[in-house]
Parts: sequence; C-alpha cells; structure tokens
Amino acid sequence: MKRILIISDGKPGHLNQSIAFCKIKNISYDILEVKFKSKFHKVLSYIFDRFDFFTDSLFEEHKNYYPEFYDAIISAGSGTYYFSKLISQKYNKKSIALMLPKSYKYSNFYYIIAQEHDHPILLDNLLAIPLNLSYPSPKGYIKKIEDKKSLAVIIGGDNGIFTMPYHVIKEKLDEIFKKYPDYLKYVTTSRRTSSKIESLINEYNFNYKIIYSKEPDINPIGDFIAICDEFFITIDSTSMLSEVRANSDAKINIIELESKKENTKYHKLASIINDMDEKLDFVKILKRVKI
Repeated sequence: MKRILIISDGKPGHLNQSIAFCKIKNISYDILEVKFKSKFHKVLSYIFDRFDFFTDSLFEEHKNYYPEFYDAIISAGSGTYYFSKLISQKYNKKSIALMLPKSYKYSNFYYIIAQEHDHPILLDNLLAIPLNLSYPSPKGYIKKIEDKKSLAVIIGGDNGIFTMPYHVIKEKLDEIFKKYPDYLKYVTTSRRTSSKIESLINEYNFNYKIIYSKEPDINPIGDFIAICDEFFITIDSTSMLSEVRANSDAKINIIELESKKENTKYHKLASIINDMDEKLDFVKILKRVKI
C-alpha cells in the first residue's frame, strides 16, 4: 500500500491542503513538522537550493522519520519546500509541492500543484488548479432539517489588503435577515474577526453561531458545506471561499470589503469563484499526478 510523508510547517491552512491531497488520492500518510532555526537559515535555503546543496542543519531538531518507507513527499508552505527537496534528493523520492514555491527552483520538484491566482508559468511538472485542494467532512455540529433551506455566513477580518468596516457587515446582515426570513441561518467568524464585529454578530438571532475567540477549536465549515443552500463569505476569507466553492454546488455571495490595493490575488480568486457555479472534481484533476 502506498504511503506519503507530509512535511508540515505547523500552519493548519498548509497542512490541510497536504492532507486533502492524500485523501483525494486515497493514500495513507504520516506528518513530520519541521521549522527553520531562524529567518537567516531560511534565506540560506534559497541560496543552497540554487546550487542543489541540501542539508538538514538549517532546521531545528525534529522527530525521527524513515523516508525509505514512503513513496512520495508532499509539502505546502515556504517553510517546507527545502526539507521536502532534501529528502527527495537523498532518498530518490518523488517530491510534490502544493502552492507555488516561489523562492525555490521549480525543476527538481516531481510535481507542483499551484493555484491559478498565483499566475504560475507553464511547465511540464506544474499543474495549475483554480482553487486550493480541500477535503471537508461534516463533524455533526448541525444536521440537515428536511424541507428547510439554510444559509451560512462566514466572516473573516482585517488583513494587509482589506479593512472590515462595521457598517458594511451590519448592512449585509440586515439584508440577509430581511431577504431570507424562512432560511435557517448559520455563522462562523475567524481568528482575524475583531471583537467589535463579534459583538455585532451576537445581536442577530442565528440558528447556529460559532465565535472563534470563544470556541477556536470548533470548525463547522464541513457541516455548512454538507447542508447549506447558499453562502455569504467575506472576500478576505480566501481559504473558505476556495473550500466552499471546490466542494459545494451552492450559490456563493462574496461580501466586498474596503480594499487598500486592487487586482491582488484576492480579487483574482474572487473573480474565478464568481465565474464558477459548481464544485470541482479533484479526483479527475489530480489523475495526472502519479504516485
């Protein structure tokens, strides 16, 4: 039976994509978390990679692993690509990068699976996909109620590109409650959602509500995808936009926010999602990536 070693930087958004790849391909996996000793050591990895020089001395101590047991190595995030290449070169294993490994050479990856909004160049070993890999599963937090339609509101927060004004969210929530009186309404926030916006959400009578700052360990997105007929998602929430569109045929309404820049990867992803009206067949898309 085939098995993959996932190299993780500890960031859930990156790790979840690697796990999704394994589940979509129906391949078992183990996870090895690694971390550069410092930012300087990470910069060194870019230079060493140019000369095909690979060493694990750039990394902090990590748990033992046995590369000979695996058929391929997969990684996502800038903190993982060099280590993935290190194992690949030393043990002659296939190395797969998720997302575009911008500061590293592309040629010595077995495959790169990159998002279209990063504008990847055309290469024989590069597969461009419209949305992040994801494999959501409902946790049972909420159940489908027969003969009742439902909608989900997914709220992010300020980041380097967007600012989330109070009045924008209030106007959108007022509109939703007025326009969809007979729908069951669910909401979740994120780690970036401000306390002011959280307080605003608490003023509305949602049928199910998760406030991240109060319940950070509960992720209801898989349940939302399984049962909701419509979604309202803030434009900054790229991973949520991608996960919902990739796995649901439901209508998605993107909540626009104040933007400090235009034509960013956020806007590109929003445009891609607006042009799609059904979920993706990841099994078919990944068929060309042989393990």
